[in-house]
Amino acid sequence: MPAPLTEEEFSKHQGTKFHARLDAYETDLDLTEVKGYSAGASEQSGMERFSVFFSGPGEPFLPQGIYQMSHERMGEFELFLVPIAGDEKAFRYEAVFNYFKSEPPAVAGGQVE
Repeated sequence: MPAPLTEEEFSKHQGTKFHARLDAYETDLDLTEVKGYSAGASEQSGMERFSVFFSGPGEPFLPQGIYQMSHERMGEFELFLVPIAGDEKAFRYEAVFNYFKSEPPAVAGGQVE
């Protein structure tokens, strides 16, 4: 069964490899950073807000999209990745999470519900 997609869970696996696949695009990515965000004074409380950052090779470049991710401990799940920086040597990707803490994204059969 896939692990919950929470800041705490991703933090446990910082520094490990994740495999990303979308159609012809496929590569291994390193989870380099997990960054939590505090609610501002005008924002709703009770929300889980965080980003996960991955580093990957310069080739293949992964365009923005929903990727099938796999990890030896977290299992398989889908993740919307956005390229945020890079050059011919390496690219950096980000996935943003924003949900009520009482309702973490459920993963069933590799699909986020």
